[in-house]
Amino acid sequence: MSDPFLIYLLLCLSALAAGAVNSIAGGGTLLSFPPLLKIFNGLENGAVLANATSTVALLPGSFAGALGYRKEVIECRKLILQLLAPSLIGGALGSILVIRYPGVFAALVPWLILSAAFLFLLQGPIKRLTGAGSHGPPRGRTIAAVVLGQFLIAIYGGYFGAGIGILMLSVLPFMGTQTIHQTNAAKTVLAVAMNGVTVLIFIIEGVVVWPYALAMAAAAILGGYLGARFARRLPAIYVRVLVVIIGFGLGLYYLWKEFGNGS
Repeated sequence: MSDPFLIYLLLCLSALAAGAVNSIAGGGTLLSFPPLLKIFNGLENGAVLANATSTVALLPGSFAGALGYRKEVIECRKLILQLLAPSLIGGALGSILVIRYPGVFAALVPWLILSAAFLFLLQGPIKRLTGAGSHGPPRGRTIAAVVLGQFLIAIYGGYFGAGIGILMLSVLPFMGTQTIHQTNAAKTVLAVAMNGVTVLIFIIEGVVVWPYALAMAAAAILGGYLGARFARRLPAIYVRVLVVIIGFGLGLYYLWKEFGNGS
């Protein structure tokens, strides 16, 4: 594809959809990254350029999603503050790794996402077994485990990020969120934090293609806000089903890319 108009149209449509999906469950990178990778195909650092440009493009959409969840953000602000530091530190570390050592975590991506989808699916029984009630304060060991988990998620988020929403949705309820919408709100704000520091490092390293990033960012803002507004109007069970579908879809896609004909 060589027509500039069609290129920008494709990128903006992918960013619009990615912004909406990120607001609901995460995984928007799967929609915004492949078109950029195709455009940069053949360049020595094409994958890094595509990853950095996609991350920068989707960050404003995450801000818009957070605005759509502003009521729930206020309700779970204590949880967000507890996990802010590991999100920032992990995001910074992951973005440095993708620039210095591209490809290190590639083999783990499908297993990480599928594990998160299973964890989200089995959340209720696990919480009953561990005693982590959704309406009560989490225990000390639970907090430590979630903080460590968030740090590892943030490293992965800074490195690539497809599926970080699924990963966070699977662990945040153990911190005491009372509804799927509160969990989504906390996930969205923490994603902004880890992606924000990642974007800063990508900008410093000069690996962002700004014409594409700015055009996609405008579309992602609209998609993020509309996605959050739509998700808040859905019954919780439908959001949970959508999260599980996206999670297993992402995991199976990356398994196919690694072991099938998509490599």
